[in-house]
Amino acid sequence: MKADANRQRGVPGAEADWSNRQSISRPVREYLAALDQSEVEKRTPKNISLTDPAAHWSAAWGPAFYAYSANYLIDIAAGIVVDVEATPAHKTDEINATKTMIERVEERFDLKPDRLIGDTNYGTAEILGWMVEEKHIEPHVSVWDKTQRNDETLSSSDFQWDEQADEYRCPQGHVLRSQWRAFKHLRPHITKADTIIYRSSQSDCATCPMKVRCCPNTPIRKIARSVHESARDVAREIAKTSGYKQSRKDRKKVEMLFAHLKRILKLDRLRLRGPNGAHDEFLLAATAQNLRRMAKWLCPVELEPANMAS
Repeated sequence: MKADANRQRGVPGAEADWSNRQSISRPVREYLAALDQSEVEKRTPKNISLTDPAAHWSAAWGPAFYAYSANYLIDIAAGIVVDVEATPAHKTDEINATKTMIERVEERFDLKPDRLIGDTNYGTAEILGWMVEEKHIEPHVSVWDKTQRNDETLSSSDFQWDEQADEYRCPQGHVLRSQWRAFKHLRPHITKADTIIYRSSQSDCATCPMKVRCCPNTPIRKIARSVHESARDVAREIAKTSGYKQSRKDRKKVEMLFAHLKRILKLDRLRLRGPNGAHDEFLLAATAQNLRRMAKWLCPVELEPANMAS
């Protein structure tokens, strides 16, 4: 959703100067307060609006503009919006909004979904791990997987995982392990990307007849296994079920609400600035959509054919 921020009022992120905090506007104060409270190191944006710095510079839908994202948590059976969260138009913020909304609804109304439907953006290892391992929610989401190779060499899925032995086995039966010798002190071997690297033996790969199809440019084969791989496996198994196919159809109810938001309610550009202003507008719009649907339930009207005059 377009923010109320002129493209001409933007500057490169490194050139933004907020030193004079006494004369800054409310949206800027909200932005700076969020930066001060955040424990995560924020990257300097490529382009930032001096009017509404929290709005994200986005070029995903054609010519670039400053934008916010409207995130809905919807009860599929009823078609009712149960929570709303406004975020900058950035995938990471949108995914984190899912956690915020689910936890907020559970705290306020003691409601927790049995399944969660979303597109591939919600199929990252971190969010799948959160859904399956922490919240025990079925992820009806396509797994975000970049391990599949398209150059006719072996992908990670061609290797067999042994949970008990904590190792992979290649099609030739050779072992890939996270460590090949015993250490005096146990090491987790977890990288900054929350993965564990499994490596083959160089002697095994040197004489392997499938080396050209496995690791033609390196002496050994490596596989990076996510610490949330078991949750990813759960999502892959759910994707094979009939319930998952139904979930794909149910997603239309979500897309229809966003189409209604822009085409019927004419909310194609925000009028309030800052994250709080964007949240207020999205919340009012979702309330109007819910009232419209509830009115159809409570006051069904049967349309009678118009009288014909000859």
